[in-house]
Amino acid sequence: MDTTATKPAPFPRPYWTANVIELFERAAYYSMASFVVIYLGQLGLGNYWPSTLNSVLWFLVYFLPVLSGTIADQIGFRKGLLLATLLLIAGYFLMGFPVWFGGQKLASEVAPEVTAGAGTLLPVMLAIVLIGIGGSFVKPCIAGSVQRFHMGRATLAFAIFYMVINIGSIAGRVTAFFVRTQLHKLQAIFAVAMGASAMAFLVVLFFYRPSRPQAAEAARPRRSVKEILLGMVRVLRSGRFVMFLLVSSGFFFIYNQVYNVLPLYVKQTVELSPAMDIYTMANPIVIVCFQLLITRFFGKLPPIKSIVVGTVIIGLSMVINLVPVFAAGGVRSEALGILPLGSLFIVLTVAMIAFGELFASSRLYEYIGSLAPKGQEGLFLGYANLPMAIGSLVGGPVGAWLFNEVMCRGARKVMLADGKWLLDLEPRAAATGWIILTAFGLLSAASLYAYNAWLKKHPA
Repeated sequence: MDTTATKPAPFPRPYWTANVIELFERAAYYSMASFVVIYLGQLGLGNYWPSTLNSVLWFLVYFLPVLSGTIADQIGFRKGLLLATLLLIAGYFLMGFPVWFGGQKLASEVAPEVTAGAGTLLPVMLAIVLIGIGGSFVKPCIAGSVQRFHMGRATLAFAIFYMVINIGSIAGRVTAFFVRTQLHKLQAIFAVAMGASAMAFLVVLFFYRPSRPQAAEAARPRRSVKEILLGMVRVLRSGRFVMFLLVSSGFFFIYNQVYNVLPLYVKQTVELSPAMDIYTMANPIVIVCFQLLITRFFGKLPPIKSIVVGTVIIGLSMVINLVPVFAAGGVRSEALGILPLGSLFIVLTVAMIAFGELFASSRLYEYIGSLAPKGQEGLFLGYANLPMAIGSLVGGPVGAWLFNEVMCRGARKVMLADGKWLLDLEPRAAATGWIILTAFGLLSAASLYAYNAWLKKHPA
């Protein structure tokens, strides 16, 4: 009897090249994500346009895969990725265009009023659309490649894929930090994003060959855009699912504040030149370090309980910022001899949000699958990103309002030695903003728990 274990087949070349493409695409996106609202504010877009445009970008990236995935299926993953990377290169170029070639200068502070003209606003708006469309093509193409070439080891294949996403996120942030600090130019982050997108394009062009057995290709069902839109109508006619989308989007509303409220808060009240790319790097670092541990010790929690725990954590991540607000030296007092106290607690907030993500995001697909009518699991899972899209679309404008109208109420400008200024927030107003965000997270968790209890009493 032969007891020799069969050695598992290695992942094929398209699997690894797909992961490399994803690494460069994520590096591009996160090299600039932490600074978008600051950059647009310094570009003269006022208090509300930066967060609104940023929320539109996130919405496009997470909503459009429903359609772009279908188009990529029709034209093929390789053509889809070539198109996507070209759109990303063009989009990041247009983000930097107003400063590079449009004669626009970045102000040292974020002014409340809109001073930029159409020559600045139009390239930025087009950039948002191009980056959103390009990013929406990458997601289904890469995830589809991992699914296609996992060689019967889907769990390991997707674990590697998820790790690559976070490695790319870290690489992009670190590269952007060194480039922008060496050049002393914030707009340099878009050059980094362009460079990473160009590398992704070259990998697709020269190395990505997603061959597929002809019989399997013929058997694979293809859906038209019309069928996708009809499927969307079918999904959104499910009152249970729509209700879930609404209550679960609260998690992503809070998550979105990492790229809206947190950069504005640090830039305008804590320090003039915050290293937001380094501060927000706490998110992927925590995920890389603790993903396996959380899965091992808490993986047996029912999906809804895990999602509720994650939502509670992400809500509580906001309330810890009350500590520097009421500390003796204030948010700008030095902490650990390294950075201001306010910035240190922002790093802790981002780390806590990552723990919430580990509990909630990974179980979302599992729970949505359980909500779907029998035989329609795949259809419903195709809309699993809708909570992120909804939370992002609402998160930008509401986050800007919370910061400008609630947290900054009664604030006064404090002139620094070099003639620049920061805001001294009135403690009660600042506390109110953080408490509202915390309450929103806890209310979302309670709504999810109540929703699940209602489902048990009213089975389909």
